[in-house]
Amino acid sequence: MATSKKTTSVRRKAPQKPVHPVTLGDWLKHAIVRYKETGAALGQIAANAHDEALYLLLRTLALPLDSKPSILKYKPTTSEAMALEKVLHRRLDQRVPAAYLTREAFLGEYRFYVDERVIIPRSYFLEIIPQQLNAWLPDPGKVKRVVDVCTGSGCLAILLAHHFPQARVDAIDLSPDALDVARINVKKHRLVRRVKLYESDVFDAVPKAKYDVILSNPPYEPSAHCDQLPTEFHREPRMALDGGKDGLDIIRKLLLQARDRLQPHGVVLIEVGGLQRAMDKEFAALDLYWMHTADGSNCVCLIQAERLRKWKG
Repeated sequence: MATSKKTTSVRRKAPQKPVHPVTLGDWLKHAIVRYKETGAALGQIAANAHDEALYLLLRTLALPLDSKPSILKYKPTTSEAMALEKVLHRRLDQRVPAAYLTREAFLGEYRFYVDERVIIPRSYFLEIIPQQLNAWLPDPGKVKRVVDVCTGSGCLAILLAHHFPQARVDAIDLSPDALDVARINVKKHRLVRRVKLYESDVFDAVPKAKYDVILSNPPYEPSAHCDQLPTEFHREPRMALDGGKDGLDIIRKLLLQARDRLQPHGVVLIEVGGLQRAMDKEFAALDLYWMHTADGSNCVCLIQAERLRKWKG
Protein backbone atom coordinates (compact mmCIF):
# COMPACT_ATOMS: atom_id res chain seq x y z
CA MET A 1 0.00 0.00 0.00
CA ALA A 2 1.49 3.27 -1.06
CA THR A 3 1.74 6.20 1.29
CA SER A 4 1.88 9.81 0.45
CA LYS A 5 4.29 12.30 2.02
CA LYS A 6 2.70 14.70 4.37
CA THR A 7 3.27 18.18 3.13
CA THR A 8 3.25 21.32 5.20
CA SER A 9 3.11 24.91 4.20
CA VAL A 10 5.00 27.67 5.97
CA ARG A 11 3.27 30.97 6.15
CA ARG A 12 5.72 33.64 5.14
CA LYS A 13 5.92 36.65 7.32
CA ALA A 14 5.11 39.89 5.63
CA PRO A 15 8.23 41.99 5.12
CA GLN A 16 8.68 44.34 8.01
CA LYS A 17 8.81 48.02 7.37
CA PRO A 18 12.20 49.55 8.12
CA VAL A 19 12.40 51.07 11.56
CA HIS A 20 13.30 54.71 11.30
CA PRO A 21 15.35 56.32 14.06
CA VAL A 22 13.27 58.54 16.34
CA THR A 23 15.60 59.95 18.96
CA LEU A 24 19.17 61.09 18.57
CA GLY A 25 20.16 57.97 20.49
CA ASP A 26 18.40 55.88 17.84
CA TRP A 27 20.29 57.75 15.14
CA LEU A 28 23.57 57.08 16.92
CA LYS A 29 22.86 53.33 17.09
CA HIS A 30 21.76 53.39 13.46
CA ALA A 31 24.94 55.19 12.42
CA ILE A 32 27.22 52.80 14.29
CA VAL A 33 25.60 49.83 12.52
CA ARG A 34 26.07 51.55 9.16
CA TYR A 35 29.72 52.28 9.91
CA LYS A 36 30.21 48.56 10.45
CA GLU A 37 28.20 47.51 7.40
CA THR A 38 30.01 49.86 5.05
CA GLY A 39 33.48 49.24 6.48
CA ALA A 40 34.14 52.96 6.69
CA ALA A 41 37.72 53.81 7.58
CA LEU A 42 38.43 55.63 10.84
CA GLY A 43 41.42 57.45 12.25
CA GLN A 44 41.13 60.86 10.67
CA ILE A 45 39.22 62.49 13.52
CA ALA A 46 38.25 59.60 15.81
CA ALA A 47 39.44 56.08 16.51
CA ASN A 48 36.00 54.47 16.82
CA ALA A 49 32.62 54.68 15.11
CA HIS A 50 30.73 55.80 18.22
CA ASP A 51 32.82 58.92 18.72
CA GLU A 52 32.91 59.94 15.07
CA ALA A 53 29.20 59.29 14.55
CA LEU A 54 28.21 61.22 17.66
CA TYR A 55 30.41 64.13 16.60
CA LEU A 56 28.91 64.16 13.11
CA LEU A 57 25.31 63.96 14.36
CA LEU A 58 25.78 66.74 16.91
CA ARG A 59 27.51 69.01 14.40
CA THR A 60 24.80 68.40 11.79
CA LEU A 61 22.12 69.44 14.27
CA ALA A 62 24.21 72.39 15.52
CA LEU A 63 24.19 70.94 19.04
CA PRO A 64 27.08 71.49 21.47
CA LEU A 65 29.80 68.83 21.37
CA ASP A 66 29.86 68.84 25.17
CA SER A 67 26.12 68.14 25.44
CA LYS A 68 24.98 66.02 28.35
CA PRO A 69 23.98 62.37 27.71
CA SER A 70 20.33 63.40 27.97
CA ILE A 71 20.69 64.99 24.54
CA LEU A 72 20.31 61.48 23.10
CA LYS A 73 16.61 61.70 23.98
CA TYR A 74 16.19 64.62 21.58
CA LYS A 75 13.82 63.91 18.69
CA PRO A 76 15.02 65.49 15.43
CA THR A 77 12.40 67.20 13.30
CA THR A 78 11.60 65.87 9.84
CA SER A 79 13.98 68.31 8.18
CA GLU A 80 16.69 67.52 10.72
CA ALA A 81 16.24 63.79 10.11
CA MET A 82 16.71 64.41 6.39
CA ALA A 83 19.91 66.32 7.14
CA LEU A 84 21.18 63.45 9.28
CA GLU A 85 20.45 60.89 6.58
CA LYS A 86 22.19 63.06 4.01
CA VAL A 87 25.34 63.52 6.07
CA LEU A 88 25.53 59.79 6.86
CA HIS A 89 25.10 59.03 3.15
CA ARG A 90 27.98 61.32 2.26
CA ARG A 91 30.18 59.97 5.03
CA LEU A 92 29.45 56.24 4.70
CA ASP A 93 28.34 55.67 1.12
CA GLN A 94 30.41 58.33 -0.62
CA ARG A 95 33.28 57.99 1.89
CA VAL A 96 33.79 61.70 2.45
CA PRO A 97 35.87 62.20 5.64
CA ALA A 98 33.87 63.68 8.51
CA ALA A 99 36.21 66.66 8.87
CA TYR A 100 35.59 67.66 5.26
CA LEU A 101 31.84 67.52 5.88
CA THR A 102 32.00 69.76 8.95
CA ARG A 103 34.91 71.89 7.68
CA GLU A 104 36.72 71.59 10.99
CA ALA A 105 39.19 69.51 12.97
CA PHE A 106 40.51 69.69 16.50
CA LEU A 107 43.90 69.26 18.12
CA GLY A 108 43.19 69.31 21.82
CA GLU A 109 41.35 72.52 22.67
CA TYR A 110 42.22 74.18 19.37
CA ARG A 111 39.82 74.20 16.45
CA PHE A 112 41.00 74.51 12.85
CA TYR A 113 39.29 75.10 9.55
CA VAL A 114 39.95 72.29 7.04
CA ASP A 115 38.80 71.32 3.58
CA GLU A 116 39.97 69.03 0.78
CA ARG A 117 43.04 71.18 0.14
CA VAL A 118 44.78 69.94 3.29
CA ILE A 119 45.39 66.75 5.20
CA ILE A 120 43.14 66.46 8.25
CA PRO A 121 45.15 67.43 11.36
CA ARG A 122 46.24 64.52 13.54
CA SER A 123 49.59 64.52 15.26
CA TYR A 124 51.45 63.28 18.30
CA PHE A 125 52.88 66.77 18.62
CA LEU A 126 49.66 67.58 20.45
CA GLU A 127 51.15 65.80 23.47
CA ILE A 128 54.86 66.27 22.71
CA ILE A 129 54.85 70.09 22.53
CA PRO A 130 53.27 70.87 25.91
CA GLN A 131 54.60 67.89 27.84
CA GLN A 132 58.16 67.19 26.67
CA LEU A 133 59.62 69.87 24.41
CA ASN A 134 60.64 72.36 27.10
CA ALA A 135 62.92 69.82 28.79
CA TRP A 136 65.21 69.88 25.73
CA LEU A 137 65.65 73.64 25.66
CA PRO A 138 68.00 75.60 27.98
CA ASP A 139 65.44 78.37 28.59
CA PRO A 140 62.02 77.86 26.95
CA GLY A 141 60.99 81.37 27.95
CA LYS A 142 63.70 82.81 25.69
CA VAL A 143 62.82 80.87 22.56
CA LYS A 144 62.79 83.48 19.79
CA ARG A 145 62.16 81.62 16.55
CA VAL A 146 60.63 78.27 15.61
CA VAL A 147 59.49 76.71 12.36
CA ASP A 148 56.91 74.16 11.23
CA VAL A 149 58.00 72.45 8.01
CA CYS A 150 55.19 70.95 5.88
CA THR A 151 52.62 72.95 7.82
CA GLY A 152 49.50 71.95 5.86
CA SER A 153 46.56 73.64 7.62
CA GLY A 154 48.98 75.54 9.85
CA CYS A 155 47.84 73.65 12.93
CA LEU A 156 51.28 72.81 14.35
CA ALA A 157 52.63 76.28 13.67
CA ILE A 158 49.69 77.63 15.65
CA LEU A 159 50.33 75.17 18.51
CA LEU A 160 53.93 76.36 18.59
CA ALA A 161 52.83 79.99 18.65
CA HIS A 162 50.57 79.34 21.62
CA HIS A 163 53.29 77.37 23.42
CA PHE A 164 56.03 79.96 22.82
CA PRO A 165 54.12 83.26 23.15
CA GLN A 166 57.26 85.39 22.64
CA ALA A 167 58.53 83.55 19.56
CA ARG A 168 58.22 84.23 15.87
CA VAL A 169 56.89 81.21 14.00
CA ASP A 170 57.62 80.34 10.37
CA ALA A 171 55.29 77.89 8.60
CA ILE A 172 56.45 76.24 5.37
CA ASP A 173 54.60 74.24 2.75
CA LEU A 174 55.08 73.52 -0.94
CA SER A 175 51.35 73.58 -1.67
CA PRO A 176 49.82 77.01 -2.33
CA ASP A 177 46.39 75.50 -1.67
CA ALA A 178 47.48 74.31 1.77
CA LEU A 179 48.91 77.72 2.55
CA ASP A 180 45.58 79.32 1.68
CA VAL A 181 43.97 77.15 4.35
CA ALA A 182 46.80 77.86 6.80
CA ARG A 183 46.23 81.58 6.21
CA ILE A 184 42.58 81.17 7.26
CA ASN A 185 43.62 79.44 10.49
CA VAL A 186 46.39 81.90 11.34
CA LYS A 187 43.87 84.71 11.00
CA LYS A 188 41.23 82.88 13.06
CA HIS A 189 43.75 82.40 15.86
CA ARG A 190 44.79 86.05 15.66
CA LEU A 191 48.42 85.22 14.95
CA VAL A 192 48.98 87.08 11.69
CA ARG A 193 51.73 89.23 13.23
CA ARG A 194 53.64 86.27 14.64
CA VAL A 195 53.18 83.43 12.12
CA LYS A 196 54.81 83.91 8.72
CA LEU A 197 53.85 81.59 5.84
CA TYR A 198 56.32 80.49 3.15
CA GLU A 199 55.68 78.57 -0.05
CA SER A 200 58.81 76.44 -0.28
CA ASP A 201 60.20 72.95 -0.79
CA VAL A 202 61.54 72.56 2.77
CA PHE A 203 63.89 75.56 3.23
CA ASP A 204 64.68 76.23 -0.45
CA ALA A 205 62.77 79.52 -0.66
CA VAL A 206 62.97 80.57 2.99
CA PRO A 207 65.31 83.42 4.00
CA LYS A 208 68.29 82.38 6.09
CA ALA A 209 67.44 82.18 9.77
CA LYS A 210 68.51 80.30 12.88
CA TYR A 211 65.83 78.43 14.78
CA ASP A 212 65.53 77.24 18.36
CA VAL A 213 63.10 74.53 17.24
CA ILE A 214 62.57 72.93 13.83
CA LEU A 215 59.45 70.77 13.87
CA SER A 216 57.89 68.71 11.10
CA ASN A 217 55.13 66.21 10.49
CA PRO A 218 56.10 65.63 6.85
CA PRO A 219 54.71 63.26 4.21
CA TYR A 220 56.25 59.95 5.29
CA GLU A 221 54.10 57.18 3.85
CA PRO A 222 55.91 55.01 1.26
CA SER A 223 54.32 55.50 -2.15
CA ALA A 224 53.16 51.88 -2.41
CA HIS A 225 51.41 52.18 0.94
CA CYS A 226 49.64 55.35 -0.21
CA ASP A 227 48.22 53.35 -3.13
CA GLN A 228 46.60 50.92 -0.70
CA LEU A 229 45.03 53.42 1.69
CA PRO A 230 41.25 53.39 2.23
CA THR A 231 39.07 55.70 0.13
CA GLU A 232 38.77 58.28 2.90
CA PHE A 233 42.54 58.77 2.95
CA HIS A 234 42.68 58.97 -0.84
CA ARG A 235 40.50 62.06 -0.54
CA GLU A 236 43.34 63.84 1.25
CA PRO A 237 46.02 65.54 -0.89
CA ARG A 238 48.47 62.89 -2.05
CA MET A 239 51.43 65.23 -1.66
CA ALA A 240 50.63 65.56 2.05
CA LEU A 241 51.03 61.81 2.55
CA ASP A 242 53.49 60.45 -0.02
CA GLY A 243 57.11 60.45 1.16
CA GLY A 244 58.53 58.66 -1.87
CA LYS A 245 59.52 55.04 -2.41
CA ASP A 246 60.68 54.45 1.17
CA GLY A 247 58.90 57.38 2.80
CA LEU A 248 62.13 59.21 3.60
CA ASP A 249 62.52 61.62 0.66
CA ILE A 250 61.46 64.80 2.44
CA ILE A 251 63.01 63.76 5.75
CA ARG A 252 66.43 63.38 4.11
CA LYS A 253 66.22 66.86 2.63
CA LEU A 254 64.95 68.35 5.88
CA LEU A 255 67.82 66.95 7.94
CA LEU A 256 70.45 68.06 5.43
CA GLN A 257 69.10 71.60 5.36
CA ALA A 258 68.45 71.77 9.11
CA ARG A 259 72.18 71.63 9.89
CA ASP A 260 72.60 75.27 8.89
CA ARG A 261 69.28 76.40 10.31
CA LEU A 262 69.62 75.52 14.00
CA GLN A 263 70.83 77.58 16.94
CA PRO A 264 73.67 75.81 18.83
CA HIS A 265 71.18 74.75 21.51
CA GLY A 266 68.40 73.96 19.02
CA VAL A 267 66.51 70.76 18.32
CA VAL A 268 64.79 69.09 15.37
CA LEU A 269 61.64 67.04 15.95
CA ILE A 270 60.09 64.89 13.22
CA GLU A 271 56.99 62.71 13.32
CA VAL A 272 57.56 59.64 11.13
CA GLY A 273 54.68 57.20 11.64
CA GLY A 274 55.90 53.62 11.26
CA LEU A 275 59.37 54.47 9.95
CA GLN A 276 61.28 54.14 13.22
CA ARG A 277 63.40 51.19 12.06
CA ALA A 278 64.13 52.78 8.71
CA MET A 279 65.11 56.03 10.45
CA ASP A 280 67.36 54.30 12.97
CA LYS A 281 69.08 52.40 10.17
CA GLU A 282 69.67 55.30 7.78
CA PHE A 283 70.43 57.94 10.41
CA ALA A 284 72.22 55.77 12.97
CA ALA A 285 75.01 58.35 13.29
CA LEU A 286 72.50 60.88 14.61
CA ASP A 287 71.55 58.67 17.57
CA LEU A 288 67.88 59.57 17.28
CA TYR A 289 65.98 59.99 20.52
CA TRP A 290 62.42 58.67 20.33
CA MET A 291 59.93 60.66 22.38
CA HIS A 292 57.51 58.69 24.53
CA THR A 293 53.84 58.86 23.52
CA ALA A 294 50.86 57.82 25.60
CA ASP A 295 49.89 54.98 23.26
CA GLY A 296 53.43 53.64 23.00
CA SER A 297 53.88 54.35 19.31
CA ASN A 298 56.89 56.59 20.08
CA CYS A 299 57.03 57.85 16.51
CA VAL A 300 58.48 61.34 17.07
CA CYS A 301 62.26 61.59 17.02
CA LEU A 302 64.42 64.40 18.41
CA ILE A 303 67.88 65.41 17.21
CA GLN A 304 70.06 67.96 18.94
CA ALA A 305 71.96 70.59 16.95
CA GLU A 306 75.37 69.35 18.08
CA ARG A 307 74.80 65.87 16.66
CA LEU A 308 73.37 67.29 13.44
CA ARG A 309 76.39 69.55 12.88
CA LYS A 310 78.80 66.60 13.22
CA TRP A 311 76.73 64.42 10.91
CA LYS A 312 78.37 63.74 7.56
CA GLY A 313 75.03 63.33 5.79
